[in-house]
Amino acid sequence: MTRLTSIAWLLCLSSSFATAADWPQWMGPKRDDVWSEPGIVREFPAEGLKPRWRKTIHGGFAGPAVATGRVFVTDYLRLAGDAKLNPTKRDSLEGKERVLCLSADTGEELWKHEYPCNYDISYPAGPRCTPTVDGDKVYTLGAMGDLLCLDAASGRVIWSKNLPRDYSASVPIWGYAGHPLVHKNLLICMAGGEGSAVVAFDKTTGKEVWKSLTTSQIGYSPPTLIQAGGSEQLLIFHGTAVNSLNPDNGQLHWSEAISTSYAMSIMSPCRWEDYLFVGGHSNKSLGLKLDAAKPAVKRVWQGSRTLGLAPVNGTPFVENGIAYGIDGDGLFRAVRITTGERLWETSKPVTGKENDPRRAVEGGTFVTKHEDVFFIFGENGDLVIAQLTPEKYIELSRAHLLDPVGKALGRSIVWCHPAYANRCVFARNDQEIVCVSMAAEK
Repeated sequence: MTRLTSIAWLLCLSSSFATAADWPQWMGPKRDDVWSEPGIVREFPAEGLKPRWRKTIHGGFAGPAVATGRVFVTDYLRLAGDAKLNPTKRDSLEGKERVLCLSADTGEELWKHEYPCNYDISYPAGPRCTPTVDGDKVYTLGAMGDLLCLDAASGRVIWSKNLPRDYSASVPIWGYAGHPLVHKNLLICMAGGEGSAVVAFDKTTGKEVWKSLTTSQIGYSPPTLIQAGGSEQLLIFHGTAVNSLNPDNGQLHWSEAISTSYAMSIMSPCRWEDYLFVGGHSNKSLGLKLDAAKPAVKRVWQGSRTLGLAPVNGTPFVENGIAYGIDGDGLFRAVRITTGERLWETSKPVTGKENDPRRAVEGGTFVTKHEDVFFIFGENGDLVIAQLTPEKYIELSRAHLLDPVGKALGRSIVWCHPAYANRCVFARNDQEIVCVSMAAEK
């Protein structure tokens, strides 16, 4: 793309997408999984969903980001090696990680950046982290810890890091999965190594600003910001504890122990009013009450086989004190965040059947709020419109969005969070990315 063409294209985008709602990072503009655009369908058409466009891509668990008329997505082009998908054994592959920039309107490739990247991880389909778009820059984190800051218009590399090399860290067995977070002038990432479980970089230059915490297992949960106790708090949920830091300097406020099996701390910590909860593999969950006057917490409940919610591949949605999401046993549950009490459970959002004995153990669903309904994307590739209440699950409409072509735990899956922008849903699997209109008919 020539300079003049690039300028003309950007001017066009700034005009045509001036009022469009973007989805510039994991879980949306505020990382709260709320889709705020008006004029969205309440029922899917009887003939099903027909993509506006589809584009061939390669493997990955990273969802797309959408900003200023562009779609950013990462994938992995395997060149050699055999992926056996053993959950306890690393696979060695040769290939390239790629960052793709596509037109949100047509799917046309606008630019591509790729780099050699040999994998030594389990489930080596591709990158895990959704790109983070901040103004004219896009940040990506690959499965082996390659952190890039790219010019969003051209794909030019502005700065880069390799986290395991730079911080003498071990790559987690399932790869780097904590979506980077932009806070003020900082880019905050899970890194690993002594005193550097979490690292903050100057988002413009890549210079390290601070680092904090030591843990043998950084886990897979993204850095999360909340406002509580009169302060901004950076929540870091790693394999052995949930921690609160000062996001400006990395100073520790508090830490509460919770050890998930296999370091599978994956969900983002969920907050409602003065309550916070986290959960992970093997029925491990924890309810905390935030101090209203200072950055501190007290433990109020601890999960078990019959109490709490322990997601493995997704972050629940919390509304009015109720957390809605899939548990590690494959059941979609409603749980009271103040007590851990389970209100109801069903397999229908995931499998399409009530009380389905197959379930989706260690499965994934992605729950997004839109006005008074929820869009739920399940690992079987179905998109559901539903109402979620403390009393029950009410399914309003269902349509197949994308084929589950990935393999995990003996079943076909798609474990990628979709993006909702421009009155469309953007979703990918290991073979393609699609854009489907969600606009209501006038």
